[in-house]
Amino acid sequence: MGILGAALSLIVIFSFLSDSFLTPFNIFNLARTQSLYVFVALAQAVMLVTGNMNLSVGAIAGLTAVIFGYLIDTLGLPLPVALLGAMAVALLTGAFNGFVMTKLGVNSFIVTLSTLFIFTGFVYGISEGYSFREIPAVFVKLGRGNFAGLPYLFYLMLATLIGVWYLFRYTVFGRQLLATGSNEEAAELSGINTHRVIMGANLLSAFFAGIGGLLWVSRLGAAQPAIGENWLIISFAVAIIGGTALAGGRITAIGIFGGALIMVLIKNGLILLQANVYFEQAFLGAIILFTILLDRGREVWSGKAGKK
Repeated sequence: MGILGAALSLIVIFSFLSDSFLTPFNIFNLARTQSLYVFVALAQAVMLVTGNMNLSVGAIAGLTAVIFGYLIDTLGLPLPVALLGAMAVALLTGAFNGFVMTKLGVNSFIVTLSTLFIFTGFVYGISEGYSFREIPAVFVKLGRGNFAGLPYLFYLMLATLIGVWYLFRYTVFGRQLLATGSNEEAAELSGINTHRVIMGANLLSAFFAGIGGLLWVSRLGAAQPAIGENWLIISFAVAIIGGTALAGGRITAIGIFGGALIMVLIKNGLILLQANVYFEQAFLGAIILFTILLDRGREVWSGKAGKK
């Protein structure tokens, strides 16, 4: 609720500072970008909740997008087949990451840093740096259409967040993800197959990254090899701002929603206020650092309160 309160405060501030902020066009763009950021963040958050990370989320999204474009544009396959083929590749990347982490015992940072370059190499090797532009109009409409003034992607995002909330609140697998992130050794002693859980988290991460990549194609109307290049900072920023614990064991769907909203509000507000865009990364980095410090302060305070 504190995250949503901060987002509401930003809305009030920017609406007073800029007449263009609450226009229907700007609200549509804010909601659409927020929706895409949520999928980016979920790809990272489901790994963070287990105490691991996935540095290759953007590369997986880019590879999924390029495979989809290649199947549609070059091979001329039907839309459903191309979608299934692209998502199969996304899940394959997640399975590869999970296999190296669990079966070979390599740290998630090292694994996904390596696959970041491997998958990016495939992206540009397949596309040769060119975009695939023959995307079916019905699919492009998903990323550009709206209902009641809000983009279709916004409703898809809400349905996904409800599913994520249900996963971590009411399913065995969701509780195992949280338990593994809280204390992997204790989870193993309680009978949880933590290797299987981490593999599942990798598959789920790749799934969200792949969906995000495809939705980005629907927004742009083209499968561009540059899709996912700037996702790393977005995935961590939104997840952390949204209350996902870096050490694992904590995630909230409403927090991811609020974190994505705060990110797009700040980026959009800086543009409307004609702030120096060259300092945008500095602003975002400062926000992430501030959020981490707040998270750390909350942990320290909770620890002291527990001792009392």
